Amino acid sequence: MSIYVIGHKSPDLDSVAAAISYANYKNKLENTNIYTPAVAGEINLATKFALDKFNIDKPEILENASGKSVIMVDHNEFAQAACGIEEAKIIEVLDHHKVVFSYSDPINITVRAWGSSNSIIYYLYKEQNIKIEKNMAALMLSAVLDDTVITKSPTCTEKDKEAITELANIAEITDWQALGIEIFKAKSNIKDSSALDIIKSDYKDFDFKAGKFGIGQVETVDSGEFEGREVELLKEIKKLKEDDNYHTVILFITDILKQGSVILAVSDEPKRVENALEIKFKNNQTYKEGLLSRKKQVTPIFTKEFDK
Repeated sequence: MSIYVIGHKSPDLDSVAAAISYANYKNKLENTNIYTPAVAGEINLATKFALDKFNIDKPEILENASGKSVIMVDHNEFAQAACGIEEAKIIEVLDHHKVVFSYSDPINITVRAWGSSNSIIYYLYKEQNIKIEKNMAALMLSAVLDDTVITKSPTCTEKDKEAITELANIAEITDWQALGIEIFKAKSNIKDSSALDIIKSDYKDFDFKAGKFGIGQVETVDSGEFEGREVELLKEIKKLKEDDNYHTVILFITDILKQGSVILAVSDEPKRVENALEIKFKNNQTYKEGLLSRKKQVTPIFTKEFDK
């Protein structure tokens, strides 16, 4: 019997690292080996960088969760989950996002309003006095740094900062800020990436009453790498919207050093998107200073505007 620990589609570093670290935690806690980390799609550049750097195997891709026993980590919305999740046996949920979840059986759900799923998992290890190996701590640290934008994101809490300090000590990493910059350089190395790969590198679906939204975000330490590709990206965004019947597809190119985002969007109701984000598009694009977090600065606003 296997229980798959799996994150969301278009898996990012926090999602993949959570699958690995939580499967490891559960196996150690229960003295078993039935918990298997898995991913719901191809990993992105930041995740590949961290797995390679710390010599950790990439989890298997679970093509379809139907009929499988699963623990959902770093997500709880079925729109973001692996194919076949409706027919899976869900054992547990661990997440740090808003809760949009319904299930027929009582299960354990752990949700904390923190900046990273791996921060939650770290404290579970700590509470149970379970040892974290050096490379596992380094992977978890990488995930927290990625999801909190090296502590710059408005989602970052004191718990995340404590987790960063303590995981860095376990991993024997003296300069975690430098590691964070390495991660963001790796994830924004897009010269060989297609427009679709860029859009989908960290991409989530949301089902609002107004329709289906696709919201992507790519974070970089040099937004200049994306200059000249806006037309190409918008063409792919429009195609994605039409092919998959979205109400809106939107991409945020977030420069973590300048602390703002270029926004590219195609929508059935662009004026409502403009009003919600307090922006003005010119040729389907604009820039918004201070916009760093999809989870805290975009999703709640869109929920209020488009889910009523």
